[in-house]
Amino acid sequence: MILEKIKTPGLSHLSYLVGSGGKAAVIDPRRDCEIYVEKARAEGLEITHILETHRNEDFVSGAPVLAEMTGATVFHGPNADGEVVYAQTTREGDRHKIGSLEIAVLETPGHTFDHVAYALFDSDYPEGAVGVFTGDALFIGDVGRTDFYPDRKREVSGLLFDSLRKICGVGDQAIVYPAHGAGSVCGSGMADREFSTIGHERRNNSLLQIEDRAAFIDRKVNENHYQPPYFRLMERLNLVGGEPAPRTARPAPLSLDQLASCGADHLVDVREPLAYASGHLPGSINLPVDMVPAFAGWFIREGETVALIGSAHDQLEEAMEHLVRIALDNVLGGYVGVVPAAAEGTPMRLIPMIDTETVERRLAGDRADWTLLDVRDADERAEESIEGSHHIYVGELNDRWRELDPSRRYTLMCASGMRATIAAGWLESKGVAKVDVYLGSMGAWKAAQEEDRSVEKA
Repeated sequence: MILEKIKTPGLSHLSYLVGSGGKAAVIDPRRDCEIYVEKARAEGLEITHILETHRNEDFVSGAPVLAEMTGATVFHGPNADGEVVYAQTTREGDRHKIGSLEIAVLETPGHTFDHVAYALFDSDYPEGAVGVFTGDALFIGDVGRTDFYPDRKREVSGLLFDSLRKICGVGDQAIVYPAHGAGSVCGSGMADREFSTIGHERRNNSLLQIEDRAAFIDRKVNENHYQPPYFRLMERLNLVGGEPAPRTARPAPLSLDQLASCGADHLVDVREPLAYASGHLPGSINLPVDMVPAFAGWFIREGETVALIGSAHDQLEEAMEHLVRIALDNVLGGYVGVVPAAAEGTPMRLIPMIDTETVERRLAGDRADWTLLDVRDADERAEESIEGSHHIYVGELNDRWRELDPSRRYTLMCASGMRATIAAGWLESKGVAKVDVYLGSMGAWKAAQEEDRSVEKA
């Protein structure tokens, strides 16, 4: 038996190749799926089964493409929100044989109605399930979100409670193989590690320790989650089947003149926030390359064109790879050379950075034309906030920027300043030009408050 986890950086998506006796199954493949074929061939395996735990919202499934490449059959759970045209339905009690392995289907609705888990059995070790592929129902340290059916939120939360008990029924010895790790938008409390067992989760996962069904439901319906617009695109593509990923993930190189004339809907600067703030091309927005998976789907819509700006071609390639996995791959090209362009006199925009002392002085003074705008998520703000600040989540500025007065000054803040720079760049591109960023943001504020308390004690 072989079992290999394939992690997709950025999305924190986890997919799996499991095989025995010359046959293999892939669980929850990503769109750029050549990796599964390569790994299977290296092990002398033929991919015969492709198993989806549910219709994913945060990435394009590679199942239909992988099926075309290998001739394997795709299986998907019942009760999907539409017909999954590229898959056969698999139900509770079905058992899929892979060499000496059997994969048993468990219907586990809650995160979505079509959600299933797959318990893995090895005939060479008959004492219960070896592991269970839990999809987005059970994570390491967390459980799945239940906010996709707002009119039925108590019902689906209750379904998830029941499904988690069913998953735990495979036995404490079973290894947990979730579809996401820490950093995914599908959960907020996942552990940094990506290994666990059912027994460990039962004893340590705070959501699994809620034994009262009504209390669990109350906990889930009071969670705060955000749904970027691209989720709707993912949901549609994962019913009808997405197109194969582009053959090359490196954008065509553009000169500065070509960048200026390409007509892209978005100029996306993927450099680090401080580099962007120090000097960027007018009209460009900032999505640091490692934050593209989390925020591109808020600001770039289906069909819109993109030109990338970076500090190196490898950086552009990585950014495009992230975009491809969420089907925002209408990339016209990429430009490298902001610093040389500045040295040659090309006009640049700057975003000022300010410190805690400046924020304190502004808060204490006349705020008739100034707002401290907190762009963290609702949970972060509920935990602690700066008195006098206002709140709009960074992603929701995609539309809510229209609520802002372009004649006012805005200082953007988050936990450290990274998301604040994304927000500031977006607002600037929309004509809200009097912006700066609180460098260090909540981290710097807390440090200053702690220092003040230490001085007072002394």
